[in-house]
Amino acid sequence: MLRKLFKTGNSTVVSIPKELLDQLNLSEGADVSVIMDDDQRRIVITPVEKPLANGISQEFAHQINDFIKEYRPALEALAK
Repeated sequence: MLRKLFKTGNSTVVSIPKELLDQLNLSEGADVSVIMDDDQRRIVITPVEKPLANGISQEFAHQINDFIKEYRPALEALAK
C-alpha cells in the first residue's frame, strides 16, 4: 500500500488507512510504539496495550472502547 509523507507543523507524517486502524483496534489518540528496524531499513509501528485496572476483563474493556467509538459525538456533547 503506497502512502505519501506530508508536513504538518514541525513534523512529517504518514496517514494510516482506516481499514488498518480498524484491524488493529486503533483510533485517533491511541498510543503506539514507533521503532526503527535498522537491519531491514523500515519503521515499525506497534499498538501499545495499556494495563487494565484490577478486576476488569479484556473483553469488557473492548466493549467499553467500542461503545465510546460509536457514541463519541454524543458523549462529547454531554460533556459540554
